[in-house]
Amino acid sequence: MKTPLRFPRGLYGITPEWSDTQRLIAAVRAAAAGGMVALQWRRKTATRREGEYQARALAAACKSLGVVFIINDDWRLALALDADGAHLGREDGALIEARQALGPDKILGCSCYNDPALAQQALAADVDYIAFGAMYPSSVKPDAVRATLDHIRAGRMLAERTRAGRMRGDRAAPRAAVVTIGGLTADNAAPVIRAGADSVALISGLFGASNIQATARRCRDLFETRG
Repeated sequence: MKTPLRFPRGLYGITPEWSDTQRLIAAVRAAAAGGMVALQWRRKTATRREGEYQARALAAACKSLGVVFIINDDWRLALALDADGAHLGREDGALIEARQALGPDKILGCSCYNDPALAQQALAADVDYIAFGAMYPSSVKPDAVRATLDHIRAGRMLAERTRAGRMRGDRAAPRAAVVTIGGLTADNAAPVIRAGADSVALISGLFGASNIQATARRCRDLFETRG
């Protein structure tokens, strides 16, 4: 029997820097129709007011679509909007503080770059997923450190080990998922999935595609092939 995850397995969309909220919602609907299971709202250039408006609209859209909705950088905004959770990077505050504030029912994920030691610390803080990358050259973050398939394997082992330590009786505790990001597309994601990634996070590789729904479907099919 498969171990249950604390973050859904499959395609994880991350929003591009689009100011047109209705265009973005239409793209998210297309991705969800193709099989996207989670979306992270990530805006670095919007004003606070513009960002909150867009995040609120996307939160409502994702709820209607049954797509997990995550806020990047800001767990306080995630709480204010009743989002499904938050994603934090190295500079976005303490994971333990975020977990305490979000409570056990909200999703908390974090960037671990190419550092299994960060992943181990994050797992100790009870995150729901650990994210490694960039896996390939990234147009969004061209200077990002590069992760390898070995980092994915190491992260998966750490997540399994941590879950095993939380087992009670014969019931398996949910396992933190392993997410990959950075330069991923439907054409190059298969190796990271084979290495143990539970989820692949796409920005340009999804929302920059000429056919978003078909691209999402191709990514979904990679997971179905993997089993």
